[in-house]
Amino acid sequence: MLDSGRGSEGVNEQDNSPQSSKVAPVLLDGIAGSPGLAIGRALVIETRRPGVVHRRVAKHQAEDEVQRYRIAVESAASELQDVASRASGGAVESSILQAYVLMVQDQTLGQDVERRIQLDLVCAEWALDMAVEQMASQLALAPDPYLAERSHDVQFVGDRILAVLSGRKTRVSLPESDELWVIVAHDLSPAETASLSRDRVMALVTEVGTRTSHTAIVARALEIPAVVGTAGILQHVANNDLVVVDGLRGRVVLSPTGDLIDRAKLRAERYSALTRELRELRDRPATTRCGTHIHLRANIELPAEADVALAHGAEGIGLYRTEFLYVDRSEPPSEEEQYVTYRHVLEAVAPLPVTLRTFDIGGDKIVPSLHVPQGANPALGLRAVRLGLARPELFLTQLRALVRASAHGRLQIMIPMISSVAEFRATLRLLAQAVDEIDARNLSRAAFIPCGCMVEVPSAAIMANELALEAAFLSIGTNDLVQYSLAVDRSRPELVGLGSSFDPAVLRLIRRTVRAGERHHRPVLVCGAMASDPLTVLLLLGLGIRELSMEGSAIPELKEAISRISIWEAEQLADDALACSTAEEVERMVTESYAPYFADLLDGEPAFEAGLPRSSGRSLDPS
Repeated sequence: MLDSGRGSEGVNEQDNSPQSSKVAPVLLDGIAGSPGLAIGRALVIETRRPGVVHRRVAKHQAEDEVQRYRIAVESAASELQDVASRASGGAVESSILQAYVLMVQDQTLGQDVERRIQLDLVCAEWALDMAVEQMASQLALAPDPYLAERSHDVQFVGDRILAVLSGRKTRVSLPESDELWVIVAHDLSPAETASLSRDRVMALVTEVGTRTSHTAIVARALEIPAVVGTAGILQHVANNDLVVVDGLRGRVVLSPTGDLIDRAKLRAERYSALTRELRELRDRPATTRCGTHIHLRANIELPAEADVALAHGAEGIGLYRTEFLYVDRSEPPSEEEQYVTYRHVLEAVAPLPVTLRTFDIGGDKIVPSLHVPQGANPALGLRAVRLGLARPELFLTQLRALVRASAHGRLQIMIPMISSVAEFRATLRLLAQAVDEIDARNLSRAAFIPCGCMVEVPSAAIMANELALEAAFLSIGTNDLVQYSLAVDRSRPELVGLGSSFDPAVLRLIRRTVRAGERHHRPVLVCGAMASDPLTVLLLLGLGIRELSMEGSAIPELKEAISRISIWEAEQLADDALACSTAEEVERMVTESYAPYFADLLDGEPAFEAGLPRSSGRSLDPS
């Protein structure tokens, strides 16, 4: 969505007056949470939790505190259910908020709170605060960004219950006027985001958060431009300050000059025109200039995102993460619960294919319901398929649900973190056992269920030829492949520059995997971050990839990018890249050669703040 249109309307003539240039503009870098541009007045919302009551109680009062907590849980769940039913953006917000309802009612959290009340003799607020902080801290330590981000969800849930206990309001209130606002806050919960009226809000800016946070997902579903993780913005912005929000680059400009406003408006209009054009062409096939068809599928986390993916022109689901079913609950999901969830997605996407990845949890991905012991080096520990093979009944429960769901669409099963042929063979044996058990119960299933493996560690890429003999398809997870190949912890900010997708070592492992697939007539898919960047997609096509899976909203732009190049050009570029010695050489070559082809798609036109030095909250003097 282009909120720039609404944002531009919200800027009147006085915004371009000399008065607005008396204060030097401030440029802040954040994370692009939801695409679009907006120009408008800031409304600062205080969402940080106030102090928590610390009160001791007598032993005979403990049961009263337990009852207070239980009543607050029921009330908070009812409030969230109400917000979910009124969610203006549709199924995505409703699905996330329904998950929050379950988290509020979670037995693990409830039992911990009640235990603290009864043993420590503290009030319900204090017990809840301690329980939430402990659970959130465990999740926050996870190197995996998805699991680390869930720590915020736990805190949001705790804050919702605390608000009920203290009688504090939980709804974000906007001033009584017709003005459109740029909402600025330390953080916003999905419930707070979903309750905002799109007719009153043009953009969101938060101090914390990531692109995988549920708040950012809701903002994208609502089509509200958002920049998250904008550290320190509350130190620089006040109510009614003029703000430019760039949800494409992840930047915020405070107190822009008239010239900056004009440039932002121009860029916003261009982006709006491009967005309209791409949406009109969303149903066209992804075809290169030379006529080669490229299959573009979507990555989803929540069932409701399937509809959003199809609306963006996805040719099916290339990666359906099933971890959400296991997170923030006291017991693992049952076979029936999983079956119903998987069936819903398959029926929504049919007749297009859906590739469901078995749970990728354990190791660094802390999931309380599974009680996985933490090792000294969890990223190399009991994770994903290793956890499944170590706990076969847990794995079989999911496999049986998948086998049953196969009766309702084109299901493919994908196994994460395979590091050896032996692991994959053991998984196939368990899958065969699951099929036998479903057949013994006379339940329906597909006659053939393709099972593929993910190539995420160097050993899998090295053994790709042997794995291709066993697997129905191979799927390259480039995020982990980069991390494990280059020994770079992608959760460490100081190491981010070392983990480049342009590294020749990574490209050579991809080429090796593709050739193994070609040799044995097995499809090879890429479902990592490389699949959504036009420049790295160019390399992937040159390496022989013909199937890509990415966030649904990126598909229209990728279709346009693919239409501008030929396979011959991509192959020439990939050959040159493979001959390079460093990631810097590859990136420089690709950028210099092809960034102009994708200037509009890469936001490569001159930025509206061009000429201003990059800053982390420092005042920028335009003179």
